[in-house]
Amino acid sequence: MLNRYTSPPHGLRIVVGAGRNAPESPQSNDRTITAAAVTIRPQLPDTLRLGRVHLTVSTLDGSIAFYERALGLQLQARDRQVATMGAGGEDLLVLVEDPGAGAGAGGRHAGLYHYALLFETRRELARAVKRLASTQTRIESASDHGVCESIYLRDPDDNGIELYADRPRDGWPPSRIAGERVEIFTLAMDMEDLMRENVDELPRAQASAGIVVGHLHLHVGDVEQGLAFYRDVLGFEVMANLGSAALVSAGGYHHHLGFNVWLGSDVKPRPRDTAGLREWTVLLATREELAAVRARVAAAGLDVRAHEGGFLVRDPWETPVAFRVG
Repeated sequence: MLNRYTSPPHGLRIVVGAGRNAPESPQSNDRTITAAAVTIRPQLPDTLRLGRVHLTVSTLDGSIAFYERALGLQLQARDRQVATMGAGGEDLLVLVEDPGAGAGAGGRHAGLYHYALLFETRRELARAVKRLASTQTRIESASDHGVCESIYLRDPDDNGIELYADRPRDGWPPSRIAGERVEIFTLAMDMEDLMRENVDELPRAQASAGIVVGHLHLHVGDVEQGLAFYRDVLGFEVMANLGSAALVSAGGYHHHLGFNVWLGSDVKPRPRDTAGLREWTVLLATREELAAVRARVAAAGLDVRAHEGGFLVRDPWETPVAFRVG
């Protein structure tokens, strides 16, 4: 597979099943998680949502300028080499400067494929596209996935970004296979139709405050081992398993997380000296839900660390995910 995918190849068909919907990485990768003993799989709560994404960048001022100009985000806080970006609402990104970090998101290692910012409406996505055009920001692809429409691009450090808007859930394409609920596909987006949403508007410099982190997609070394961690320990439900990639979620969403082996089965953790994903965040509604997930992680024998009022755990490729109440 190509190592610069930002969406699956055109024509790829994904069928979603009928189920319910930091600190820098050390360089060891000696843990193996298996699903052999799992009989009743845990489930994360329907109210789960995603929080801020932490990225290592090589030049903080340059990254702030990119996110303000191209995506219309705002600098919501800054403390020396750390900046928090948002759109006037909740924090979306935490950028951490490491001047020695080389562009690494497109390199051959585990970690970020892309993070995805979800817009409230199709019109807001059209406004984002107009902003990208007015700032002459390069995009890599534009895809219609049936359940959503997506724009793919990269930041100055090669971190993959998806900007998307969901279609109403009751309009998601029904599966053509008995017993399955939703079909996800990848076709070229009808950009002309999208831009009719705001044909008479001038570009807006600032994005709407309703943007949230909708999902992430990661590179891993083995899909089944990824499922043993993200499904059998954390409690995400599988919505699609393509063999080379899986989509998992909570609450019936098309996916909160994707992971793939498109860079090969021997990928290692992200090196310390590269830009990329430092950690991503799962938000739960109550302390009781948080405690239940933490207990599962501890029972699996994994290292659990207190972190920002919650806890942090690493997947088999040392990619950290933080859980907290929010």
